[in-house]
Amino acid sequence: MLDHWDNVAVHPVMGQVERGYAGGSLFWRDGVLREDLTRVRAYARLLAAAGINAVAINNVNVHAAEARLLTDRLGEVAAIAAELRPYGIRVHLSVSFASPVVLGGLDTADPVREEVRRWWAAAAGRVYAAVPDFGGFVVKADSEGQPGPFAYGRSHADGAGALADALAPHGGVVHWRAFVYNHRQDWRDRSTDRARAACDHFAPLDGRFADNVILQVKHGPMDFQPREPVSPVIAAMPATKLAVEFQVTQEYTGQQRHVCYLAPMWSEILGFQPWGPDGGGRTVADVAAGGGGLVAVSNAGDDPYWTGHPLAQANLYAFGRLAWDPRLDPAAILDEWAGLTFPATAAELRGTLHALMDGSWRTYERYTAPLGVGFMVRPGHHYGPDVDGYEYTPWGTYHFADRDGVGVDRTRATGTGFTGQYPRPWREVYESAARCPDELLLFFHHVPYGHVLRSGATVIQHIYDTHFAGVEEVAEMRAHWDKLDGTGLVDPALHSRVTELLEEQRRCAEEWRDQVNAYFFRKSGVPDAHGRRIP
Repeated sequence: MLDHWDNVAVHPVMGQVERGYAGGSLFWRDGVLREDLTRVRAYARLLAAAGINAVAINNVNVHAAEARLLTDRLGEVAAIAAELRPYGIRVHLSVSFASPVVLGGLDTADPVREEVRRWWAAAAGRVYAAVPDFGGFVVKADSEGQPGPFAYGRSHADGAGALADALAPHGGVVHWRAFVYNHRQDWRDRSTDRARAACDHFAPLDGRFADNVILQVKHGPMDFQPREPVSPVIAAMPATKLAVEFQVTQEYTGQQRHVCYLAPMWSEILGFQPWGPDGGGRTVADVAAGGGGLVAVSNAGDDPYWTGHPLAQANLYAFGRLAWDPRLDPAAILDEWAGLTFPATAAELRGTLHALMDGSWRTYERYTAPLGVGFMVRPGHHYGPDVDGYEYTPWGTYHFADRDGVGVDRTRATGTGFTGQYPRPWREVYESAARCPDELLLFFHHVPYGHVLRSGATVIQHIYDTHFAGVEEVAEMRAHWDKLDGTGLVDPALHSRVTELLEEQRRCAEEWRDQVNAYFFRKSGVPDAHGRRIP
């Protein structure tokens, strides 16, 4: 399933598509449904070819115009569904939990009140009258200001249940997002931990959700960072249907201005064994297959190349392929995509595409936030470096760098206790700085700059080395692409577009390197062992 974060009207802060990096919405323009939906039909064909069979067409942050898709703008939903239906794709709607108040004129949205349940049942009946193969609702509740059952002293299971009961007679499902946390934190309070929130809220409710509720869980405990551990919720709710959520749109991985092929990251996540090698071999992919499948935030828009960056198309294709066979080799998926995208020249292009894309996720990780710490981005738009941008905000996204060290103590012994949300053996692995994987060290531990990693480098030297290396790798990517100029192997306009974007990636990588290295040099006072210039 793909979740579009499209707005009907252009939002003053988030624009036409929230976290959209490929132009405007495929469905709406200037606040109304597009008159010509030919491209929506083409999009349906594209999605079917990639293995996508469900789409939520509007933003999970449901604004005023989008809320009305459930009522007086339902005809627009039906028109979009008609374009997707021939390709076996079912339409879903993101709905506001407060719809009975906002749309229905009730004085409450309390999910156990009979008048509220009747309102939802009637709303569902109208939807299915217009769209008989409608898939269901997507709900973001009690998070980042969105209304939810907490206002009435009810649980998420209560809230989801009211909508589930309304949809059940029609075969519909509720995708209830587990992205729920306190976004009004005090940065000085190190006992509060955003990473804990989803498990704290939802694990006690295991087994209490209706059969047609799918709990939609982000793959990591934070927010689609380039490196996070797998969310503990995935192992904590065996009696609940879970969907694992990825972000194909590259909010924190270069925003489709950077080459960042995400299939290797997703492959690692899907193959992760939450109960360890002695847990029967069950993986994240097995959990998803036994419940709600895979969901991803769409990266498509009305850009001529669909995804803005032509090479970002590979992420959309890879998501669909991994959803059906999570054991596929990401390099093999890239070969498939190349063959379908450049059918006449794929054999000659494959070497260049692999040189650019196979390691691009790890390259991005090297020149951005180190060792799993995350969120060193500019607030708001999240593009480019700002090491302290979120450090003193209420959003709970901290790295706690000081003169002596860096990282978040999430241990049971001295920190937030987050490691205790994992089953064995991971709770012990993550609890120990000596056993914790280096790439997640700063996610779980606050360590001195002189802490020695398995590579033999200190944390501070690792920060310097990886940020210099990341920039060099982007330069190599640009050199590989430049060799295609004039060969006729790719369309000249496409070559020019990718060249322009690679130049922006090089510029931005240098900015990341200089800001991050300078920040930690000034914090730590430790010079680069190789004598390279740090601004």
